[in-house]
Amino acid sequence: MRSGHICTFILSFGVLLTSCSDFLDETPDNRVDLDNLEKASQLLTNAYSTASYAFTDWMSDNVGWTRGTNLRPSHLEMYAWEDVTTGPTEFDTPDFYWFNTYNAIAHANEVLAILDELPANTDEEKERKDAIESEALLTRAYGHFMLVNLFAEHTSNGTESEPGIPYVKTPETTFIGTYERESIRRVYREIEDDLLDGLELVNDNFFSNSGKYHFNRNAALAFASRFYLFRGDFVRCLDYSNRLLGTDPSSFIKDLTSTEFRNASSSIQAYPQLYTSPDLPSNLLLMRKESLVQRTDFSFGPNESFYGSLFGTQPFPETTDERENPAFVKGDNALFPVRYQSLFERNSLNSNVGTPYHIAVAFTGEEVLLNKIESNIALNNLNEAIVDLQLFVERRYSGAAPVVTLERLRSFFGEDGNPSFTDQLVLLNYILLERRKEFIAQGLRWFDIKRYGFAVSHTLQDEISTIRLSADDPRKVLQIPQSAVDVGGLEPNPR
Repeated sequence: MRSGHICTFILSFGVLLTSCSDFLDETPDNRVDLDNLEKASQLLTNAYSTASYAFTDWMSDNVGWTRGTNLRPSHLEMYAWEDVTTGPTEFDTPDFYWFNTYNAIAHANEVLAILDELPANTDEEKERKDAIESEALLTRAYGHFMLVNLFAEHTSNGTESEPGIPYVKTPETTFIGTYERESIRRVYREIEDDLLDGLELVNDNFFSNSGKYHFNRNAALAFASRFYLFRGDFVRCLDYSNRLLGTDPSSFIKDLTSTEFRNASSSIQAYPQLYTSPDLPSNLLLMRKESLVQRTDFSFGPNESFYGSLFGTQPFPETTDERENPAFVKGDNALFPVRYQSLFERNSLNSNVGTPYHIAVAFTGEEVLLNKIESNIALNNLNEAIVDLQLFVERRYSGAAPVVTLERLRSFFGEDGNPSFTDQLVLLNYILLERRKEFIAQGLRWFDIKRYGFAVSHTLQDEISTIRLSADDPRKVLQIPQSAVDVGGLEPNPR
């Protein structure tokens, strides 16, 4: 690794590291020179952000005031949609996500900057170099994609010229750099370029037994599916979704009604192990996240009454939504679905301190199928959407066989005889409900709230008073960290 690059990049985004200037003078003995493909490949393991975006659920309509949990100042700020004032070292905050994700991008840039100079004399080495380049491009694209969707307006024709985020493509060469926020349109163009170039070069042959922890081909296709859905390009979203799912998507959809999952649901240890298993074809990309969102004594959760209503009210009589259980009791009045293991890495064998983390499923076949359904609805391909919905609900609802019909969904939403509630609108409302259930506590609901301009209400401590985030509230865009404004020279978001 060339001297200074990673260190100065972090500093320019406002993280003060001791003795950072030493890195500008010489390469310390414990640093690695990127002089072969193996070292470049190893460095890319750091190109995946360790920060979770699941904290966005605390700002969404999935949670209410939760009694009996540890509520930090940052939790209260996020719950009230206030700018978070903690620094970049506290887990599960916007600043932590910003810092860690740009740090991951910096590692991808280090590899891309040196890759052309590394020897590749055989056909196998040339293929491996292409695979390394692919992974670096895809991780860089993904990091920027998540950042722009958190720290800028959702992309649309009305906002594409507004400020996005810095798209960083080269390693740092100065001690403290300054940055500019590129337009949302330009950021998306840069993401798309990296994404498509990475897809063209992707090669799963060099990931050995850890392929689900790297941007493999299926994960890249899932990323493209989400990218074009968020972009509003439903034709391309369909294209990339179909490239993954093929003509029979069933192998990419977990069957939560199966004996395997129903047996595991009796164990809060076995269920998350199965749910996040790299052996499941539906799990496309796994990432280690340093986080406390999986803890039941931590921050806000879905109130028990809301949780029961969300999963208990559905359009299929005499069925059970298998996503409801198992669930932890959270605090005094909330429930929390068991999805991720609460893991802990000790600083040493005899240490009682260390890093809490979980293994998150960054992309799933379920998400891609739901993206495909939503795109078909947007394109008014309603019959195709219903066929895929039928496959999906059969693997989520047990008991009497669920049957998806427009008549049943219209009745479920109480819109019988309302001509303004079109078939297209019926299906759109239903797919958003299924997305809400599928991704609860995992952070994706917040992006649907931004994409569709939903308002959000939260109850306060008395559990009677409420606060409201309006459909067009500028606070839906997370604030640029103060350190990036002060040191990096970035323009803050309006408030």
